Amino acid sequence: MTKKIIEVVGAAIIKNNKVLVMQRGEQMTLPGMWEFPGGKIEANETEEQALIREIKEELNVDIEIRDYINEASYDYDFGTVILKVYTAEIVAGQISMEEHSDGKWVTADELMTIDWAPVDIPAAEALTKYL
Repeated sequence: MTKKIIEVVGAAIIKNNKVLVMQRGEQMTLPGMWEFPGGKIEANETEEQALIREIKEELNVDIEIRDYINEASYDYDFGTVILKVYTAEIVAGQISMEEHSDGKWVTADELMTIDWAPVDIPAAEALTKYL
């Protein structure tokens, strides 16, 4: 049986040499785990368009995408997630959590102390060198 492929994008939103990480809510798969905000790429959307839309929906802010960080995939029981992460900067709005249970700004040293969703780990590792 072929696993479902889920293509998603994530934003490593950076401010003052810290990156924003979000905790998945109880209603989400992998509740309580941490991730970079973002979501599924819809049909006829570029990765950048999807990321800008998803961040607006999840955090109610406008972002400007900066650098491509990495691509990683992970086989979950519900399908294979392929995640592409980009750095971004907030250009308008105040963060409000629409879907997540918590969020925090972390330094490069704190990145690998977090209980990450598995597909987010390679981006977190890459960001320890980026920040």
